[in-house]
Parts: sequence; structure tokens; C-alpha cells
Amino acid sequence: MATSVVTGTKGRDVAPLPKRKAWKNLQTHYKKVRDLHLRNLFADDPKRGERMTAEAVGLFLDYSKNRITEETIKLLIELAEESGLQSRIGAMFRGEKINTTEKRAVLHVALRAPKGASIVVDGENVVRQVHFVLDKMAQFSNRLRSGEWKGHTGKRIRNVINIGIGGSDLGPVMA
Repeated sequence: MATSVVTGTKGRDVAPLPKRKAWKNLQTHYKKVRDLHLRNLFADDPKRGERMTAEAVGLFLDYSKNRITEETIKLLIELAEESGLQSRIGAMFRGEKINTTEKRAVLHVALRAPKGASIVVDGENVVRQVHFVLDKMAQFSNRLRSGEWKGHTGKRIRNVINIGIGGSDLGPVMA
């Protein structure tokens, strides 16, 4: 059976997840922590609820109520480093084609970028295109909510059923 190798950014080969040293270390670590009880983790570390939280840009994350230790966090950071996470994040923000199955850019960041931002893919700033579609969606939503957009009976639409069709391209095309 052949082992596939994922090519990371900058052409660097990254071993598949199960073959990475950091992943194997996490698997070994899991065997040590899988039977830990949260009650004991909090009893052994009264500051756990404060220490294992993060807050930024209006979001609050509390990861203290998970069966993890400082060692778990250290191993997860090692896996992120071994996987080249920072360079992959940079590649995503630069509009590089990191979606290897579709051979295209991953434009989640363009969807969340402010109107004046610039994310260039194949020589074109895609943020303008994204905001054009977002504006059209907002106009449609406002017309629907206000009752301006009517159903085929001429009556106001009261119920909307959204059936997701998936895919990174199909959803926006449908909208």
C-alpha cells in the first residue's frame, strides 16, 4: 500500500498526519489522559478554570472543561509546528491555492475581509467580488424580511427552508 505525501506550502513535503512524530506523541499521551476525570483535574489545579481560557476580539474560549493538560497543549503546538500551520495560514491569507482537491484558493478569509481589503488570486482582488455577492445577499434578505419580496401567491413569505448543497463554489453560486 502506497503512502501519500501532502505537499505543503513552499513545496515542502509534509507526512500524512498518522505518520508525523507529533501525532504519534499525542496518541501516546492520549493513553495517559483518557481516564482522567475533570473533577480531579480541577481539584489538583484550582486555577485551571482561569488558566485554560482565552479572550480576544469579543470571543471567550474556555477549554478547561476538556480532558487536557499542559502536556496536551504542548503536544498540540508541536503538531501545529510540524504541520507548518503558520505557513499554511499565511498561504491562505495570500490567496495561494491550498485546496489541493479543487486546486483553488481557500477564500474564507476573503469572505470575512472588510470591503477595503485586498486578497489577490490569479492577479485579481477577490474581496470586491465577495462583497458584491454579500451585498446582493443582504439586499435579498432585506426585501424578504420587509415583505417586499412576495411568494408566488402574492403573499408575504413567512417561512424559508434552506437546503445546503455543499461545496466551496456551489453554495455561493446558488445564493
